[in-house]
Amino acid sequence: MPKKVLIIEDNNQIRENVVEILELAGYEVYAANNGKAGIDLANKEVPDLVLCDIMMPELDGYGVIFMLGKSPQTAAIPFIFLTAKAERADLRKGMELGADDYLTKPFDDMELLNAIESRLKKQEAQKKVYSQSLDRLQQLIAKSGGLTELKRIIMERKSRVFKKNQVIYYESDKAVSLHLVINGRVKTCKIAPDGRELMTGIFFAENYLGIRAVLSHENYSDTAIALEDSTLVSIPTDMLEPVLNEYPEMAREFIKLLAGDIREKEEQLLNIAYQSVRKRLAEAILRLYHKDGVNIKIYREDLAAMIGIASETVSRTLSDFKEEQLIEKKGSTITVLDAGRLAKMKN
Repeated sequence: MPKKVLIIEDNNQIRENVVEILELAGYEVYAANNGKAGIDLANKEVPDLVLCDIMMPELDGYGVIFMLGKSPQTAAIPFIFLTAKAERADLRKGMELGADDYLTKPFDDMELLNAIESRLKKQEAQKKVYSQSLDRLQQLIAKSGGLTELKRIIMERKSRVFKKNQVIYYESDKAVSLHLVINGRVKTCKIAPDGRELMTGIFFAENYLGIRAVLSHENYSDTAIALEDSTLVSIPTDMLEPVLNEYPEMAREFIKLLAGDIREKEEQLLNIAYQSVRKRLAEAILRLYHKDGVNIKIYREDLAAMIGIASETVSRTLSDFKEEQLIEKKGSTITVLDAGRLAKMKN
C-alpha cells in the first residue's frame, strides 16, 4: 500500500505543487489549507507523515503539532515543518514541540522527496528497535497480557533524539515519565554542592531510566544526560500505571530491574569506600566491557565520575594499564586486551 502524506499549507500554489510532486512519486496525498482542517484530516485518515506550514491563519503549525501530539493515534506520526522563516528560534521551538525535520521554502522536488523518504525509513528502523526491546521484555513476562498493552503504548509514543551532553531530566524534577533508551548511551549522575560529579549509572539500548522514581511516585533522584547522540521514548506515568495495576507480574519485573540497579549502585559505593584506585578503575572498565564489548568509548571525566577520583588520576592509571598491556587507548576509546588480568587486579 502507498504511504499516506498529509500536506497542511495555506498557500494554494505551494500546496498544489507539493500534492502533484508527491502523487507522481506514488504517495497517497491529502491536503488541507489551514491548521484546523489539517487536524481533522489527520484524525480521519491517520497519515504516515505530515508536512505542515508554520505561519497559517486560524491555527498555526505550532498549534497543529501540539494538538496532534495530544492524540494517541497521531502522536507518533513523523512531522516536517515547511517554513519561510529560517530563524534559529523558530526552528528550535518547532523541534522542542516534537517536529522531526524542517524544509525552508523555497525547496526543490528532490529536497522534499529526500526529507520524506529519510523520515519514513527512520521510523521503520525505530519500530524494529522497539520490537527488539519489547521482545527482550517478553522473554521475562511471556505469559503477561500486559506486554501487548505496553507495546501499544511505546509504539504510539514518538521517539526523541537527545544530542551529546543534552540533559534528559534533572535531579528533583517530578517523575512524569519512564524513559526507554532506543539507541545510544545515557549516564545518570549526582552533582555535589562544590560542583563535583558522581556518576550513578550508565544506560544502553533496551535499558529503562527512572524506574525507582516512577514506581515510588517520587522526584528523579539524579540527573540524566546523553553521553552521545541517543534516541529515547518517554512513557508517561499516567499511561504506565494502569498497565502495572492491571498486570502485577509486569510490576514485579520492573521491580527486579530496579533491584539490579540498586545492587550495582551498592557495589559502586563499596568500591569507592574500600578499593584502591587501580582496583576501582579496573572494575569500572570491566562493567563497561560486559555491556559495551571490547571497545569502550568513554571520556576520562566520566570514568572519574564513576569511581569518585580526579580525572588526572584516571589518566595516570590508564597509562599504567596500557604499559602493562591490559588495555589499548586511542582518544576516548579503550580497548580491553586482557579482561582476565583486569578481573584479578589486586586491591
